[in-house]
Amino acid sequence: MSLVAADIRRVAKLARIGLTETETDQILEKLNAILTLIDQMQSVNTDGIEPMAHPLKLTQTLRADVVTETDQRALYQTVAPAAADGLYLVPRVVE
Repeated sequence: MSLVAADIRRVAKLARIGLTETETDQILEKLNAILTLIDQMQSVNTDGIEPMAHPLKLTQTLRADVVTETDQRALYQTVAPAAADGLYLVPRVVE
């Protein structure tokens, strides 16, 4: 697949971008080079190759699931305007 200058001008018009003829030619050349590369990559035989998310065999290192902080709920609720049974009390906003 390759593009022509009319394609570039149409997309530029839709995007409200003003391009000179020189800019249009430069963009056309670059986009056609990208499309040529894509065509080359699609022609590579990938039969029997397993898809992968990352080229390296990485695993997520997880930390141990242990409590590292002490319970300070009572301390934090001492500065609250209203609290009861370990819960913060707030005014009703929806009837």
